[in-house]
Amino acid sequence: MLFNDKTSVKEVQEFIEDNEIEMVDFKMVDIDGRWRHITIPAERFNEDTMKYGIGFDGSNYGYAPVENSDMVFIPDLSTAAVDPFAEVPTLTMSGDAMIISRPENKPFDQYPRNVIKAAVEYMKSTGIADEMIIGPEFEFHVFDDISFETKPDSVRCEIDTEEADWNTGNCGDGFQIPHKGGYHIGAPQDRYYNLRSQMCMLMEDWGVKVKYHHHEVGGPGQLEIEVELADVAQMADNTMVTKYIIRNAAFQEGCTATFMPKPIYGEAGNGMHVHMLLKKDGQPLFYDENGYAQLSKLAHNFMGGLLKHAKSLCAITNPSTNSFKRLVPGFEAPVTIGYATANRSAVIRIPAYAKSPMSKRFELRNPDGTCNPYYAYAAILMAGLDGVINEIDPSACGWGPYDFNLFDLSDEEKAKIDSLPKTLDEALEALREDHEYLTRGGVFPERLINIWIQRKSKEAARINQMPHPAEFERYYDL
Repeated sequence: MLFNDKTSVKEVQEFIEDNEIEMVDFKMVDIDGRWRHITIPAERFNEDTMKYGIGFDGSNYGYAPVENSDMVFIPDLSTAAVDPFAEVPTLTMSGDAMIISRPENKPFDQYPRNVIKAAVEYMKSTGIADEMIIGPEFEFHVFDDISFETKPDSVRCEIDTEEADWNTGNCGDGFQIPHKGGYHIGAPQDRYYNLRSQMCMLMEDWGVKVKYHHHEVGGPGQLEIEVELADVAQMADNTMVTKYIIRNAAFQEGCTATFMPKPIYGEAGNGMHVHMLLKKDGQPLFYDENGYAQLSKLAHNFMGGLLKHAKSLCAITNPSTNSFKRLVPGFEAPVTIGYATANRSAVIRIPAYAKSPMSKRFELRNPDGTCNPYYAYAAILMAGLDGVINEIDPSACGWGPYDFNLFDLSDEEKAKIDSLPKTLDEALEALREDHEYLTRGGVFPERLINIWIQRKSKEAARINQMPHPAEFERYYDL
């Protein structure tokens, strides 16, 4: 990172001058988790920028109406980095949204960065922990070409990559990847190896520490970059940075990248598994040498909270209709509510390789890249804390441990195990009925949850009402 939380405006101005920076860019987050931005000439960046902020109209960002939609953006200097994709030398940074008020502006409680900060403060207020450390796995597809349209007279999508097995008769090189055969495959089949390395180098330059990268299971361009564990609020920022870099690096190479959970029927989908642990006074709280899988009672209770609220969590961690096309049997994606060691069919998996006290953790496997990371990570934290506060024992509740392949069970046995929602509508209904754990401490404002349910319900209704090409295939001649 170029700067930290003690960086002064003067230091940033000196950097701007020394590096001939011409523009300063400010990136804001809308309700869906997209970056939007506004840019000023570098010479305009000064103490007033930090004091008075940059004005913008919050009503265009999707949030619930407030008394005054005029807001100000206050930069966070610790997030500043040189944007590698800007042709004009540009320093870019994230920050927070404030409601204009007297005598002082106040944080906008629906703004994603403010929500994750509120969740962390609530965690500290409980005395349970003072740090949440997480590490997401970023799965995504890179395609050579994509086109789509949704019109009254045409609903279609076409994608292509020379990696795909459907191009064995077209490309003439013989190095296509077999169906579901992409996991850790090497060159020349791994056509995007150099691109992934470039992405990782850009992430490192921006301050995002990379653990590794590789080709994923899906033959048609499915890739993965995993990052090192970091503070939950910082990781929310890092998630936005990572997605920005991946998309733009692909774009520069004439490709296109997507985090869409299920872009290709019959191939593995893109998840964003989230590894997590808690600390207090620098010491890990999830380790117990004598516990199941060496996890402490606190860790089990945290899992209990996640499993108790798994259905409503899906409305925030899996907030697209496409999310539920990934959460189906047969592709190592979780469909059942339970936990286990080294079992990828359970929604919570305890990695067997994480053995040391400082690394002992588990992963939540249902989230995907269509989520707003600030809301998703905050919701995960709040659900887990609810489990600790109420001492929810996942084993006593019948949620495992499931140390067997849940996909191999008979239909009768599967019926006895509770499952994740099968549609976005089901997840939203669960959130409507179960969200008190999110509103504690004022972390998630009630009006934010209401507008989220309204927006996503409208989104689901539009897509559900739209004729699908597969329906023409099945029903046209009936």
